[in-house]
Amino acid sequence: MTARIFWTPYTYSIPVTPGRKFVRLHFYPSNFTGTYFNINFTISDSFFSVSVGPYTLLNNFSALLTAQAINFDYIKREFSVNISSNTLDVTFTPSPTNKKAFAFVNGIEIVSTPQIFVARLNVGGSTVSATDDSGLYREWDDDSLYIYGAAVGVTYPKDPNVTIKYSDTLPEYIAPPVVYGTARSMGPNALVNLNYNLTWIVTVDAGFYYLVRLHFCEIAYPVTKVNMRVFDVFINNMTAVQGMDVIAFTNQVGPGVPIYLDFIVFFPNTSASSQQDIWVALHPDISSKPVYYDAELNGLEIFKLNDSTGKLYALNPSLQSNQGRIFSISEIKTATKYFSESLVIGVGGFGKVYRGEIDGGSTCVAVKRGNRLSGQGAHEFRTEIEILSKLRHRHLVSLIGYCDEKDEMILVYDFMANGTLRDHIYNTQNPPLTWKQRLEICIGAARGFHYLHSGAKPGIIHRDIKTTNILLDDKWVAKVSDFGLSKVTPELDCTHVSTAVKGSFGYLDPEYFWNQKLTEKSDVYSFGVVLFEVLCGRPAMDRSLPEEQVSLANWALHCKRNNTIDQIIDPNLKDDVSRDSLEKFVEIAEKCLTSQGIKRPSMGDVLWNLEVALQMQSNVEKGESSFDPSSEAMLSSIVTSEDSIFSELRSSRGR
Repeated sequence: MTARIFWTPYTYSIPVTPGRKFVRLHFYPSNFTGTYFNINFTISDSFFSVSVGPYTLLNNFSALLTAQAINFDYIKREFSVNISSNTLDVTFTPSPTNKKAFAFVNGIEIVSTPQIFVARLNVGGSTVSATDDSGLYREWDDDSLYIYGAAVGVTYPKDPNVTIKYSDTLPEYIAPPVVYGTARSMGPNALVNLNYNLTWIVTVDAGFYYLVRLHFCEIAYPVTKVNMRVFDVFINNMTAVQGMDVIAFTNQVGPGVPIYLDFIVFFPNTSASSQQDIWVALHPDISSKPVYYDAELNGLEIFKLNDSTGKLYALNPSLQSNQGRIFSISEIKTATKYFSESLVIGVGGFGKVYRGEIDGGSTCVAVKRGNRLSGQGAHEFRTEIEILSKLRHRHLVSLIGYCDEKDEMILVYDFMANGTLRDHIYNTQNPPLTWKQRLEICIGAARGFHYLHSGAKPGIIHRDIKTTNILLDDKWVAKVSDFGLSKVTPELDCTHVSTAVKGSFGYLDPEYFWNQKLTEKSDVYSFGVVLFEVLCGRPAMDRSLPEEQVSLANWALHCKRNNTIDQIIDPNLKDDVSRDSLEKFVEIAEKCLTSQGIKRPSMGDVLWNLEVALQMQSNVEKGESSFDPSSEAMLSSIVTSEDSIFSELRSSRGR
């Protein structure tokens, strides 16, 4: 809560012994009032550089913009530098381009340490605090938020009879026993494991080399000998290790001996994006014919390396650029030929959606124009911008920008060439989708919703899931859209958000409707209705039908109870769906519509079951047996593991 402020260059000269040093800088961006000169400092004017010897750690740095971008009140930046002298000089220099610019710092730490990190993950375990680290005061994050998709595998602790034994070449400060004492593996079922990769994704700055450090330690019986668990390691779709056998790497001395492996990855600085993703994936090595077709990891670190000029810094995050491009109303009118009715591709509660062209016709976009008479006004407009500006996912629609001029509220998105999911399942001239296509689309949408619930920080409840809000691009990839009604999930000890009921009839969670208590399970209910729409090829509400059939949710549950579900399947699918795939699909859709939210599956559970249904269908089409029944045990273990991970995550997510 105290800071030192510099309006001219200033250097701290700190006595040290030569060698590699860890520099940790603490910043709490706030407006400051000088007690000596009685001068006020506005934090938005604070732009400065920080250097240590020849290394530029931060350049034109704004602690305010950085903190706002990650939604934190305070931030810290960590660096590792090699010092050849007995003094470490840390220099703060206000930006010369702004006369009001000043530098500040709240705290400086210098520790002897091996590397600089971008991400440090305790794989399979909970967050490790600085006080529980092995002397370097590092924090190790829970890895669950970095897992790709719903295939989270299973987590497990060290067997009580296994002791972590550090070797002479691996000192304890590399990673503490608590990190090596937990792991995440793919699970016990070989058939399931052979059909997915266990994958982590970490976002990094482009234009730098990165050192990827993987920590391994066999900590549970019966994996005690060579060739019992062998797997391949991939980094950004390139093979990093083929035939990774932890026991063999530790010279066959049994479980409990940790090791780590380092790899270098380079990301060129392209104009497309200032940030890119590092993918780390594991898959069983079939060629080794191991006892267990499985893979495991205990820890993951990613270190950013300076370039040839000694630079480590990246550009400040720009809140305006995060929210996308700001269009003028004249640009929008040109793009849509003055809102030509011939370019209307959809109409929703917010207003009409137009097909448009920007940048001289080189880019096709979807332009959603707010209806001034619509009940969805400025709040929904801002909500959409704020949510989509913070989220990036393959299965979420991308916001290009917006126009907020002359009482217009206009959102500009990537153009989705194949329209909405509803456009392809009923009341359409489009060719009917195959069962496999429908499964793949549902899986893509489920991945998007699963990310909103469990991957976004904080989590998001969509609150308006329906077939018109699932869009399809030119490759038939599903994209979740329309976040105007979305809400941030409850944190800490809260279990729901109390809110006025909003959504679309036919999709509304009855529990939410009666109690006005919104939870993630309200989205699960709505998605269950979508699943039955996809299966039956009819709308969620159809008042032209007899009263008992008007609501698809009620009618589908009635048919399921009476074993007549075959009678309401889309006729286009009758000869296309395998029996096992159909049963698995209906089973999970029915669970989504359970009256009590607490008894509904998580969106991750829904996703996993849909992937199983797709595998069943694919196997039948390839002439193979549908599915190994023993995989149900794997499914159960994954669901249990996932629920515990997310429960723990919610309990520690407070900001």
